[in-house]
Amino acid sequence: MNSTPPRITKAVIPAAGLGTRFLPLTKATPKEMLPVVDKPAIQYVVEEAVAAGMSDVLMITGRNKRPLEDHFDRNHELEEALQRRGDQDKLNSVCASTELADIHYVRQRDPKGLGHAVLCAAPHVGREPFAVLLADDLIDPRDPLLSRMAEVRSRLGGSVVALMEVDPSAIHLYGCAAVERRPDPAGGDGVRIIDLVEKPEPGTAPSNLAVIGRYLLDPEIFDVLRETPPGRGGEIQLTDALRALVRAGRPVHGVVFSGRRYDTGDRAEYLRATVRLACEREDLGPGFLSWLREFVGSEELVGV
Repeated sequence: MNSTPPRITKAVIPAAGLGTRFLPLTKATPKEMLPVVDKPAIQYVVEEAVAAGMSDVLMITGRNKRPLEDHFDRNHELEEALQRRGDQDKLNSVCASTELADIHYVRQRDPKGLGHAVLCAAPHVGREPFAVLLADDLIDPRDPLLSRMAEVRSRLGGSVVALMEVDPSAIHLYGCAAVERRPDPAGGDGVRIIDLVEKPEPGTAPSNLAVIGRYLLDPEIFDVLRETPPGRGGEIQLTDALRALVRAGRPVHGVVFSGRRYDTGDRAEYLRATVRLACEREDLGPGFLSWLREFVGSEELVGV
């Protein structure tokens, strides 16, 4: 009888990218610190990991990423100033990021791809299973994805990858999974992954199931990554390492996600995420939504 896989308590968040899609802003500001309403995007990702029971968070950073560390560190001068003013609400919001989790940092010295960034986590993770959350992907907390993935992993074992159906014309922008849908006697929503391709050429994708930025990985992935040569773009791809696991007969499953996801690494998606989340805020939503309706119907947009 198979034993239940150990609970995952460690999360790895690769955050070493240059953010070139947001230049010139990201020349000096990490893209992960871009505000989504009044919190940096990276904080939403850490909060998601913590909500799923992961109290140990490792960020893979690079040059010019010091603001990430500052954001999750104490700011004694600011806290004391807010304390003197009696502004408890703002003090609570400042302290919230500091108290979220036990957060560690390691630098990816060379930009060798996502697979290499994950490999940088090996000394910290050791031989434990762990989660990888990409900092560009925001998953709405009302659509818990990590808990669904953990449930699939507890029943089926192995590594679990988050998938999402996309328009076939856009699948070349993603890693792509071929899956085998077997009836699940437990009524779960896991699918077996039988192949993976990183950014397939147009017209060659095995499905329209895109790999999105959430993974639950067995530590054996590190052994595979050490032997994975550079692939697409001359980088070490996590997708290629997972494909090697599949081809070696190791269990890799997927969870098809249909909830609310925002790609804050894309300018248009970032703006949509900010507007949507602002509209849903109790303190901002009513007034902002009223203005938005008025603006959309105004003459200012005539001819736009």
